[in-house]
Amino acid sequence: RPLITDSGGFQIFSFAHRGQRAMPGAEEAKEDGEDGGASLKSSRPFPARHKYEVAAASSSRDGPPPPPRVRVSEDGASFRSYRDGRMLHLSPESTVRSQKALGADIIIPLDDLPGASTAAAPLEESVARTHRWEARSLREHLGDVRQQAMYGVIHGGTDERLRSLSVATLARWPFDGFCVGGSLGRDRSELAALLRYVMPLLPRERPNHLLGIGDVESIQVGVRLGVDTFDSCWPTRLGRHGTALTRHGSLKVGQARYRDDYGPLDASCDGFVSRHHSRAYLHHLWRAKEPAVHGLLTLHNIKFMADLMADMRAKIWRDEL
Repeated sequence: RPLITDSGGFQIFSFAHRGQRAMPGAEEAKEDGEDGGASLKSSRPFPARHKYEVAAASSSRDGPPPPPRVRVSEDGASFRSYRDGRMLHLSPESTVRSQKALGADIIIPLDDLPGASTAAAPLEESVARTHRWEARSLREHLGDVRQQAMYGVIHGGTDERLRSLSVATLARWPFDGFCVGGSLGRDRSELAALLRYVMPLLPRERPNHLLGIGDVESIQVGVRLGVDTFDSCWPTRLGRHGTALTRHGSLKVGQARYRDDYGPLDASCDGFVSRHHSRAYLHHLWRAKEPAVHGLLTLHNIKFMADLMADMRAKIWRDEL
């Protein structure tokens, strides 16, 4: 069963603000026909706006404006299904019930996620709305706990005053742990500065989690600053787009240099993929567009991340971190 599930707040942001970024370490991987693998776009700012009604793209400049793609109100978020056009609604209570039905060990309350460059007034409004939603989510959870834990989500963007307010508000409530969420800055340097400020404010007796961050560099920074756990689609997305994570850096299996390379994918890894498949074979699968390569690289990257975290835990025990 899943260890942790999220409420859908980030998906609302993603659906409403296509082309924008909410956090560092969330670069989009894409196929590169020239070098045969994924390329990572560098983090960059995106437009400074956060609308609570986001209109769908229109193919014509004439006629009435298109209906909003997402409506965020006090009750929750409403949007149309991309599959059949039905109106769907997420409320703090409905997302808790859905996560309980999935049987997760840790569940997350619904939050309102603004973009990284949201102006001060709408950011403060978003934080207040998130706190009200979290209170409703917590009440729903406490009515039927089922041996599940709920983590509160600390919001406030890169505004230290709002982050302090969010910690002070949520720390009074009986959450089992806390997530650092919301917009985490425009790049990794802003993320690091945010964590240096926020982590000492969190209750030390309860666990914490960094939402949506899972690249190697950010994990290394986060662990040193006291973050307990992370989640991200980063390693699996890289695998689907042809990039393997290794102890010696990333490797794009579609590049011509690996055509006759019969060595293991990562000689330092004892995982299934490195023990059974050569770089040349994976290069062949990629060039032949065999679907199996996506699964193999995804499996390898998960093994790489598991080993990375195991190594960090061992260093903590040895007082090296």
